[in-house]
Amino acid sequence: MEIERKFTVKTLPADLNRYPVKHLEQAYLNTSPVIRIRREDADCYLTYKGEGLLAREEYNLPLDQESYEHLLPKCDGNVISKNRYRIPCGRHTIELDVFDPPFAPLVIAEVEFETTKEAEAFLPPDWFGEDVTYDPAYHNSNLSKRKF
Repeated sequence: MEIERKFTVKTLPADLNRYPVKHLEQAYLNTSPVIRIRREDADCYLTYKGEGLLAREEYNLPLDQESYEHLLPKCDGNVISKNRYRIPCGRHTIELDVFDPPFAPLVIAEVEFETTKEAEAFLPPDWFGEDVTYDPAYHNSNLSKRKF
């Protein structure tokens, strides 16, 4: 079960380059239910995500590079490319996604939780903007369908 809140970002942290970063590329074989492939640096995955906004099922299966490359042309919509920074925040970790074109300058912060109660009690840092957890337009699967 994935339980996460999503936020826009008002300003990037000044010390962003001191945090670990990975480059992610992902594309969608299906958006309802979500079936996604992702390359995270050299690691590749096939992911299934169930319905929901704050909480939903999520299963990740490893893929080899050859399988990822085979599935990529079969995906619909835009391939999403972004840098993901992992920033400690108390007991949690902020996953800060800085999107590449054509989505730039979009920046989204995600924080995962153990329970929905914990998610609802979370107080975001001052540099976070709007809480878009319940706005499906900010799901990557929906971003992949945007027309440019």
